[in-house]
Amino acid sequence: MLKWYPKNGRIIFHLDMNSFYASVEAAYNPELKGKPLAIAGNPEERRGIIVTSSYEARAKGVRTTMPLWQAKKLCPELIVLPPNFDRYRQASSEIFKIMAEITPIVQPISIDEGYLDITECYDLGPPWEIAERLQQRIKNELDLPCSIGIAPNKFLAKMASDMKKPMGITILRKRDLPEKLWPLDIEEMYGVGQKTAEKLHKLDVYKIGDLVEADQFQLKRILGVNGERLQQRAKGIDTSPVDPDAIYDFKSIGNSETLREDTTDDTTIAKLLRRLSQKVAIRLARKEVVAETLQIMIRYYNRKTITRSITKDEYLAQEDEIFAVASELFDTNWNGEPIRLLGVTAQNLVEKEQAIEQLNLFNYQEHLQDEAIQNVIDELSTKYGKNPFKKIKDQVNNDTPTTSFQKDFLDDFKQ
Repeated sequence: MLKWYPKNGRIIFHLDMNSFYASVEAAYNPELKGKPLAIAGNPEERRGIIVTSSYEARAKGVRTTMPLWQAKKLCPELIVLPPNFDRYRQASSEIFKIMAEITPIVQPISIDEGYLDITECYDLGPPWEIAERLQQRIKNELDLPCSIGIAPNKFLAKMASDMKKPMGITILRKRDLPEKLWPLDIEEMYGVGQKTAEKLHKLDVYKIGDLVEADQFQLKRILGVNGERLQQRAKGIDTSPVDPDAIYDFKSIGNSETLREDTTDDTTIAKLLRRLSQKVAIRLARKEVVAETLQIMIRYYNRKTITRSITKDEYLAQEDEIFAVASELFDTNWNGEPIRLLGVTAQNLVEKEQAIEQLNLFNYQEHLQDEAIQNVIDELSTKYGKNPFKKIKDQVNNDTPTTSFQKDFLDDFKQ
């Protein structure tokens, strides 16, 4: 079997569940199979937004982020369900257990996708046979479809898993790039959002192959270090490891400032919190990350120091958002005594391209125009199914989680 495994390279899988939320609902209730189905926020209200839809619904023109009234007009028979977070979490847990039985080198990315490094799994057979068994086991035991990309690195594996859905297995080697990857529109490249694509268009970069040939200086001028990184990936270069401990690596970005003199002046304090929030937001943008948690530090005139933090339902990245949360924390925890130093720190950081907004569908519509939402909510679909989840009792109600749903999932996985 060693002949199928490289001597110096790696073999990486990217497993991506197809239409995860809708697929789970169809597996739980077989009567939904083959019918136009959508998951939406506020399904009882016409102003609800479609989060995901089945192939049958998509055939009628139903699309992600479409207003519910419009979807109903296109597909009057559309079945609309609210999200069931506990059901999705349970299904995800079972999926990752199956993945971990193949190799311990598993890196969860979100509730419905993850990487596996099978470089040392040559005793299990050729890579494509391992992928087929993994895919079929998830389908047979959980009745959930998935696609798997096989490649020498994480980026190419991710791109490969998107090439055939549902139930696809795609091998993407570096020698395949001119034929399979480079002809794709630049918007289809993982890590390229709408705004980045618009900037690349100004350099006449419309295909991934154009990015390979683009001038590196110009890329760095308009995109910074991200331009060089994107070009390297387009060339098939990505050395990042499959890191099972990545879910433990919650970094932070913070700034603090000592006042010229101790103060209790509200205006002075507010100006300082605003300035610190701005600095944190700039650094988050520079590193292309968002935060789940915000912490403030208050040091009083007598050097007594306290820190207080809060984890929000939504990712924090913008100056105004950070300032609002920092001000809330300060107002709640300041004892009124003179202050010598203030600090604002963003914690539990997630890369923008990997961050998936929690589907808090009560405020989803407020963020509809946010590029982060547009980039990370996949157009999902559902098909087939039996009922493997009947044995799972819904012991917890479907209220929106008090912390990020994705963070909750990662915490569950670590336990």
